[in-house]
Amino acid sequence: MSSQEYIAKILRVKPEIIEEMDKKMSVISRKTGVLDRIVKENEERINKALNLIGCHNYRAESVFRVLITRLQEDDRALYKLFKKPNGTTAKGLKTLFNFALELANIDQLFVLKKEKAEEILRKNPPPNILKALKYKSTEALLSKEDLVEIFSALRFVETNEWMHRAFDETYKNLTPDDFEKRDIELRVLSGKWLKIAEKFVGKKYHNISHLKELGVIFIIPIKIDSPGETLRLFSLILHYLHEINFYSELFEKQSKEPEFGNRLVSLLKGEVLESDRNEGKMNWMIIQRYLAKDNSEDLRLFIPHVNPEALHWKKAENDISRLGKRFKDIELELWLELDWVGGFFKKIKGEELVSFDLVDNVMALVQKEQRVKYLYHHQEALWNHIFEEYMGEKNLEKLLVENFNKGTINLN
Repeated sequence: MSSQEYIAKILRVKPEIIEEMDKKMSVISRKTGVLDRIVKENEERINKALNLIGCHNYRAESVFRVLITRLQEDDRALYKLFKKPNGTTAKGLKTLFNFALELANIDQLFVLKKEKAEEILRKNPPPNILKALKYKSTEALLSKEDLVEIFSALRFVETNEWMHRAFDETYKNLTPDDFEKRDIELRVLSGKWLKIAEKFVGKKYHNISHLKELGVIFIIPIKIDSPGETLRLFSLILHYLHEINFYSELFEKQSKEPEFGNRLVSLLKGEVLESDRNEGKMNWMIIQRYLAKDNSEDLRLFIPHVNPEALHWKKAENDISRLGKRFKDIELELWLELDWVGGFFKKIKGEELVSFDLVDNVMALVQKEQRVKYLYHHQEALWNHIFEEYMGEKNLEKLLVENFNKGTINLN
């Protein structure tokens, strides 16, 4: 099997797509044999990782099991390092937060002024929050409750229809003067929001999210009491730190362009262009989110593209690996630069693709009882890695920022 065929198999695309891309990118970058080197390095990294964790049975289930077992050990080590983090209070997560902020090392952000956020709420009274907390007006709500907590709660208490109706129109009218430079905030919401979330969502809610426009990462207070939860939470926080910083750069860049409000709304909604091969040109589509989460057969997944989400995860996973170098009893270096690595391993019948990406495996560990396996973080990271091998690692982020509003990087 050729390198083009092997990569196409991992990415679930037709080999001719990869062959055409390689031909065009080789001319543009003046580099040859790129895909051969990627496949060779992929194999070397797989062998090195499995040797480090003592796996000698190269069957799919065995490989997946040893990766998960290693993550359980890493998770326990971090739980100890972070002084047994309690996910229900800011105090209980103080050490974890401090490590994350130190590792990510991001500057002040270009974010929405809090007085403008209050103004937005006054113009758009949140009906479900007012009802749940028994306030008769937004003014009363704002006088008693924390603004950041209210904005965070909007994401899981109010309906999507209300959010789009209220905020799309309001945000379109925002101007660069409504923004300022401010430090990022990490918040654990008060316990009442968990009860409200359960009431409106009707199930256990994903307990961490973020507000790009406010520069906030928030956590719904839930105990850390299952294998993988510490590492999942830590990696997500690092991911969101890098993601918010990336979008802050985009907001500031777009603030110098016309129609800032419309551009802001598009960025926050994560809009992705429709599939367009544009025959004869070498275009890389910019896909803002993980389309495979909603539809694994989305046509846009099967053409050359880059994904900023995978870039943020790469930074987060490398942060975690670097943390391992500081402590002798924590061996996290294994996961360095494995985000794009994965391969096919034999099963009793046929074969199976196994991802070596940290986040794919930590999400699988957290859902171990449901026997859920993840691949899409690895596959999107591989698309990014292919681009980097032709154009240079530093150029990926630079070209993403420069071309984000166009939705595609045209290299012709």
